This record gives sequence, C-alpha cells and structure tokens, in this order.
Amino acid sequence: MLEKTTYVNYLYDFYQALLTPKQREYMMLYYLEDYSLAEIANHANVSRQAVYDNIKRTESILETYEEKLHLYHTFQKRSALLEQLENTLKQEQKEMIHPIMEQLKELG
Repeated sequence: MLEKTTYVNYLYDFYQALLTPKQREYMMLYYLEDYSLAEIANHANVSRQAVYDNIKRTESILETYEEKLHLYHTFQKRSALLEQLENTLKQEQKEMIHPIMEQLKELG
C-alpha cells in the first residue's frame, strides 16, 4: 500500500495542474493529508461513494497521463543516473584522497 501511495503522490506532483480543482482537492486530502473517505465526504458534503469514485477515477487519469507523458519514468531514470554519478564521484575522490591520507599517516 505504501508503494502505491508513494507512486500516486509522485503522479499527483507531476500532473496535478491537469486535474480539476475538485480532483486536486480530493487527492490532496486523501493522499497528502491522510483524510479518510468519510472525512472528505463530510467536508465536501457528498457521499463516501462519490469521494471513492472520484479518487479512483483520478488515479486512473493520472496513470493515463503517465503512460503518455512519462514524466515520472523520466524522473526515476534521471534520479538513478544522478545517484550512479554521485557514487562514481565519491569512489574517484576516495582513490585520489587515499594516497594523500597515507602520506599524512607516515608523517605522524
């Protein structure tokens, strides 16, 4: 469940501008503010089923946007490449610093 929540949160971050105000509000309350369906329904003065249907429909819309635009997928690839670059740089720095550290140790 946590993986799905994280995934939907990312999709919401990328595509929220494409949603209607009501869709944005329901998704924000449900996923970001952790409101229950009943709390959202009470807040919006609608049934729990209406809130549930809206959230499920919006999730589907967000997934459709991702299938077409690939913003989240590109973000994941970019993040992985940046992490790989960072790890490579750290390793190179260790290799450069190690001889200097050894010389310092020899000096006492």
